[in-house]
Amino acid sequence: MDRLVNTVRPYPWGSRTALPALLGTEPDGSPQAELWMGAHPGAPSRVERDGRLQELNRVIEEDPRGELGEAVVRRFGPRLPFLVKLLAADAPLSLQVHPDPDRAAAGFARENAAGIPLDAPHRTYRDAQHKPEMIVALTPFEGLCGFRPPHESAALLAALDVDWLGPYVRTLRAEPEERALREVFSAFLALSPGRLAEFGDALASAAVRSGPRREEFAVYDGLARTCPGDPGVPAALLVRHVRLAPGEALYLGAGIPHAYLRGLGVEIMAASDNVLRCGLTTKHVDVPELLRVVRFTASPTPLVCPVRAGDGEEVYPAPVDDFRLSRLVRAAEDGARVLPGSRPQILLCTEGTVRLTTGGDDVVLTAGGSAYAAAGEEVTVSGAGTLFRATTAELDN
Repeated sequence: MDRLVNTVRPYPWGSRTALPALLGTEPDGSPQAELWMGAHPGAPSRVERDGRLQELNRVIEEDPRGELGEAVVRRFGPRLPFLVKLLAADAPLSLQVHPDPDRAAAGFARENAAGIPLDAPHRTYRDAQHKPEMIVALTPFEGLCGFRPPHESAALLAALDVDWLGPYVRTLRAEPEERALREVFSAFLALSPGRLAEFGDALASAAVRSGPRREEFAVYDGLARTCPGDPGVPAALLVRHVRLAPGEALYLGAGIPHAYLRGLGVEIMAASDNVLRCGLTTKHVDVPELLRVVRFTASPTPLVCPVRAGDGEEVYPAPVDDFRLSRLVRAAEDGARVLPGSRPQILLCTEGTVRLTTGGDDVVLTAGGSAYAAAGEEVTVSGAGTLFRATTAELDN
């Protein structure tokens, strides 16, 4: 078992205080958006082996079966298939979707054949993997997730009282759901700068006008003020605004438009960089491919609540085998708990003090601390605090 040394990513949307507060460090005035835990080559965790710090991805490359186990290597290849993050947002992230496995593999092969460099700004597929993800709120958390039913979006647009929005309102009310969402979403991404400015002005007026939708309009007015003239703002109005209480989670599957707005959470995802942006960004937006990936269906908010699995472990269920996330909330009087070691795991403390023991190793974690245990290592947990456990789903040997 290894204590992880992790990297903070300073993306501009990050909070300047949330991660320092959790980690017990002094803010340095810069945004601290994400703390990465895993073997992603973009910012791999480091572990101490042979008396020196080594990147976890390199350690795994040297002995994939010893680190990951035969079942994980057979299913995912010689790589850790998940990435864990502490995510601290204080401004909107881009509105985005992720591809399913088939589209990711095909898109990656197509762009390779076209000779597009992996680091090219206009590249869409940077690997052949899908990128399902889940966010568990540690504080009150806000985001956008999934299309509203078309009639709800029509009512919001009508309430803006802008003449040129009338045809879109009628489309949303009259056309079948998939066609209505596709037509209006596509049209909004192509609005002229003048129309986008008028849309922003209408949101600003609606956000201060008394009425039942004032609070909702204020959310999208905030997007327009943060990203003025961005076509992602009207597109985002078609997407539900979601609030999570601490302990609640969202699961984000392929093709679901989403954006995180603010809050601190534990995020787990398949270890991929495949993001198709819709807006709220200055980065490349590949509209034709985006429209092939987005699922133009309205569905209930994919809220995930933990399910008790025994011995105090609460599992956040997800319909993929790339990752499994669970939580243990321990009191001082709780006895030691043994975590099975059939698969590799990353253990993250978010509150209190937790002691992890395996073989001759003993690691004490406080809030923000994390550890990696290779496949085959059973970990005994003691102490009082909250521990998140990330691993893969059960796999056939």
